[in-house]
Amino acid sequence: MKKRLSLLLFCTALLLPLTLAGCSPTSGTETDEPEDAAVFEYETQELWIQDDGRQIYGIIYIPQEAREKMPAVIFSHGFGGSYRAGTSYAEKLAQNGYVVYCFDFCGGSPESRSDGSTLEMSVFTEQADLEAVITRVKGLDYVDSDNLFLIGTSQGGVVSALTGASHPEDIRGMVLLYPAFILSERANQMFRSTEEIPDSLYFMWMDVGRAYFEPLIGYDIYEHIASYDRDVLLIHGSADSVVPLSFSQRALEIYPSAELKIIEGGGHGFYREDAQKATEYILEYLNSQRT
Repeated sequence: MKKRLSLLLFCTALLLPLTLAGCSPTSGTETDEPEDAAVFEYETQELWIQDDGRQIYGIIYIPQEAREKMPAVIFSHGFGGSYRAGTSYAEKLAQNGYVVYCFDFCGGSPESRSDGSTLEMSVFTEQADLEAVITRVKGLDYVDSDNLFLIGTSQGGVVSALTGASHPEDIRGMVLLYPAFILSERANQMFRSTEEIPDSLYFMWMDVGRAYFEPLIGYDIYEHIASYDRDVLLIHGSADSVVPLSFSQRALEIYPSAELKIIEGGGHGFYREDAQKATEYILEYLNSQRT
């Protein structure tokens, strides 16, 4: 995949930007059906994953009457979000023959059904969660482990990018929606040294702990994601005021092989036509990358 940048022109009004939660549209209410009709029926099941004494909660979408081994996607929500953030994307992907797992990060929000406190959560504890999820999903007898993809929104995009770079042999490809590569820059703007970080802090709309900021001081996210040499798809809104488009544009230059799709007028989170177009981009990418 050559590096290239695509611009999508919409006549729709600008939408108010959301937060780093990276919310996706609610099923059946905020987005229209894509032009391509559903191919597969699917079922959903709760799937708990055990990792080092912790329990991770999620919902898995399983296409029916598909081939024995199916490609799989793991969806990672953003800061303060939940597994529900991936609902609409998961539905469309399952209809097109992809197993999809949407889960709650441990301590990812006060409403998380997974174990852990928001005071213990960080990008790196979430990376450990995602690594445990990858191991479990790869082991499912109906999953084609050679075709495992990551999708992450906002902070979940950062977690996916770091995890993919750490395990390139396991991850066939990645889709990063408005990834919050701004996180380390923001932490270093807030605190000049680790000594300044309080034990707890109300950040955006929830309490986080020292553990959230401390590892980001002096940390260069771009340096750690650049080693992933498979194709990456970035999707970002031009009107994102939470994570400016420039952060994905920089990632485009750092990745060995990446493409950036711009949703003109899109904010931090995609709705209606924006979400529909993002879903089309995701399916086009996944279908081109699977073996």
